[in-house]
Amino acid sequence: MLISQIKQDLINYQKERRLEEVSSLRMLLSSIVMKEKDKRLKLSSLYSGEELELKSKLDDEEILEVVFSEAKKIKDAISEFEKAGRQDLKEKEEKELKTLQKYLPEEMGEEEIRGIIKEIIEKKGISDMKGIGIIMKEAIERTRGRAQGKKINEIARELLS
Repeated sequence: MLISQIKQDLINYQKERRLEEVSSLRMLLSSIVMKEKDKRLKLSSLYSGEELELKSKLDDEEILEVVFSEAKKIKDAISEFEKAGRQDLKEKEEKELKTLQKYLPEEMGEEEIRGIIKEIIEKKGISDMKGIGIIMKEAIERTRGRAQGKKINEIARELLS
């Protein structure tokens, strides 16, 4: 399970005194716990006791969503620090991102994304920009975080123009 891998890596990094990685994984685990609490709150009206506890645990896919979300926040921060000329903070965020990328699936290549978008356009019969929302929604679902929304949007706009 992904959560046990993250926890084991945290222990190993602590033993090796790799403070930046420890900090990144603690932040990630904190986000995972918050997501579990949110899920538990939503399910509390349906279940109770041990059943609630079991149902509120995140599965690997939900944990991956948290990792994607945290990685996106870091990427946004890197972009902002770059604009502000804060190289020191940018480097710190890049190290955090590198730690989290260990748990993310490999990103798709442009041609693979292009193929998915072409397939969606043909399947849905989309011929103009009015259908960009439909394309984006389905493409994001099909790539499951293995492609950035910005890249999907660029390719979709290119294919529709």
